[in-house]
Order: sequence, then structure tokens, then C-alpha cells
Amino acid sequence: GLPCFIKPNGAGSSFGVTRCKAEADIKDAIDKAREECDDVMIEAELKGTEIANGVYKKLNGEVYVLPITEVVSENEFFDYGAKYNGQVEEITPARLSDDTTSRVKALTKAIYTILGGSGIMRVDYIITKDGEKDIINLLEINATPGMTATSFIPQEVRAAGLDIKDVLTEIIEEKIQRP
Repeated sequence: GLPCFIKPNGAGSSFGVTRCKAEADIKDAIDKAREECDDVMIEAELKGTEIANGVYKKLNGEVYVLPITEVVSENEFFDYGAKYNGQVEEITPARLSDDTTSRVKALTKAIYTILGGSGIMRVDYIITKDGEKDIINLLEINATPGMTATSFIPQEVRAAGLDIKDVLTEIIEEKIQRP
């Protein structure tokens, strides 16, 4: 259905992503996405709260889920301009109920574990409503999330009261201990 998102499967930073409102836009959007990657995804648009949740494995083997970030874009969607031109408000921790926060973190931990996660990953979701109930919709999994000072993971690490240097050191040491 429309509107929908057409995006490359192998690119990051919203490169090649188009929000299609009309059927006539689809072919050009697919061509644009293919400039970034041969594999193209078409996703239904979900109206709700976009969130991101980082996760990593600690030195003791514990899967540690970071605080959740809420994404409030000034643009039509969380596009390149929003990400890199300051057209977004990123709220960490996200303004979610305690129940939804717990369910998202449990799902993030399960995804990391099922996939055999290594290092830091980030899982993105859209929270929609069914009456009063929050529905958690998986958007995508980022196996190599951004690590700039303004990226979600460093923000979430700071919100957890941790230092990014210590977290990265722990990840490296965990990997050395459990290759």
C-alpha cells in the first residue's frame, strides 16, 4: 500500500531511501535505491514513535541493553537531512511507558542473542498503537551502527552513565576471551 518506503538493503544513513506517496513514484525510487545496493526493500509506512535501542555483550558474557532513544524528525521521515543537519530531536531515554520499555529491551536482547550478536548492534523499531496498547514493530537491525559523537549508540552509552571508551574496551576484551 501507499505511502511506502523504498530503500536499499545494504546502505546506511538513509542513502537511497524514498517515501513514495503515489504509484508513479515507485520506479524512480527503486532506481534510486539500486544506485546504493542491488537488493531493494519496500516497506509499508507505519505511523508511530520511532525508537532505536543499542545492545552489546559485556566482558562477563552478559548481553547488556542500553537505554532507548526516541527519534522525533522535523522532516517527513528520519532522512539524511534529519540525521546529519540537526533536523531531529533525539530523546534518551525514550518517553515510553515502563512496560513498553521493558518489552523493547527484552526483544532487543532476544534479537541480539538469536542472531549470535557480537560487538555493538542497534535495533530500530516503530511503536504503533492498538487502542491503549503499544505495538512494537521491528524496523531494522544495524550490525554496524554509527559511532560518531552524535550517533545513537554514544548517546545511549552516556545515558547509561558509561564511558564509550570503557564500553569499546570491554567489547574488544570480551571478543579476545571468547573468539
